[in-house]
Amino acid sequence: MARKLIIGVVFGGRSGEHEVSLVSARSVMAALDRERYEVVPIGITRDGRWLTEGDPMARLEAMAAGRPDPGPAEEPCPSGRRALIPGLGPAGLPQIDVLFPVLHGPYGEDGTIQGLCEMAGLPYVGAGVLGSALAMDKVATKRVLQASGLQVVDFVETSRAQWAQRPAEVLAEIESRLGYPCFVKPANLGSSVGITKAHDRDELCRGLDLAAAYDRRLLVERGLEAREIEVSILGNEDPQASVPGEIVPCREFYDYRAKYTDGRSELLIPAPLAEALSEEIRRLAVLAYRALDIAGMARVDFLLERSTGRPYVSELNTIPGFTAISMYPKLWEASGLPYPRLLDRLIELALARFAERQRDRVMHGCDREEDAP
Repeated sequence: MARKLIIGVVFGGRSGEHEVSLVSARSVMAALDRERYEVVPIGITRDGRWLTEGDPMARLEAMAAGRPDPGPAEEPCPSGRRALIPGLGPAGLPQIDVLFPVLHGPYGEDGTIQGLCEMAGLPYVGAGVLGSALAMDKVATKRVLQASGLQVVDFVETSRAQWAQRPAEVLAEIESRLGYPCFVKPANLGSSVGITKAHDRDELCRGLDLAAAYDRRLLVERGLEAREIEVSILGNEDPQASVPGEIVPCREFYDYRAKYTDGRSELLIPAPLAEALSEEIRRLAVLAYRALDIAGMARVDFLLERSTGRPYVSELNTIPGFTAISMYPKLWEASGLPYPRLLDRLIELALARFAERQRDRVMHGCDREEDAP
């Protein structure tokens, strides 16, 4: 009998999407086939401590609810300094075969943990450092997509410093280029955290203040009367697109409450689209995925302008939600790939990408250009 693969599932983290990560990770761990995998839960607290002792999920859920940590006390380092990753062995990481990051937002979806895995020589699920970092930053995403010939909604980029030091100039540029309504967003966050729909100057100012509380880089987009279409992508060098789905928000836009707490938003799977438009959106989703050099998985979000029928690429999520109501696994289920098999496929893709990376030549001091084959 083949040895079970040891899968480390990492969740929690330092971002504003900490609680969402816990829900996604619980769903992932419940669906992983225990006949094939041994699951190692790894929690990260809001202040960056790594938890492996006791029940990391229960410990983080208790902390999120304001209760004391029920787990064992953290062992101090001999030097008196806190260990970066306590209890995970001399190499700093558990002895696992594949790391499955379920960390939404900064410090997990932005290339940071991916870089750690690359340095440790550890296979991991999802996009690499470059694709993760690009997709996490909404401004960088738009610029790369524009350079690749894909349409994005008009936007203005600003910063926390510019907003604090030159507010009149920032407001004038936004109002002259975009008008109202417009959407104000932190450049590096997901799950609609910190997003405001501004209908006038007062709301715009409040929105910029809110976004600046989450990130130093700020994005303001022109408001569109649009349908929200999403496509799930799976694959490395030959990515495949799911059927598109449509979100009908229960609120004015698909904010955090509409996504996770209200429960009244509708998910239409497949989206009611003409066949030709559905195929075009799937094609554009794959192009966007490749433009950002993403691997493993992503959910590609579109805004379909009602007046013109024109699809705009909105953003790409390299660690999309994996909750029971999340669009990414639901779209693959509708496309014929059930949740447990989707997780199998993601692990297979992680191992295949790691094997491919092992083919890269690593330069050593004794290497010479003339030695190259």
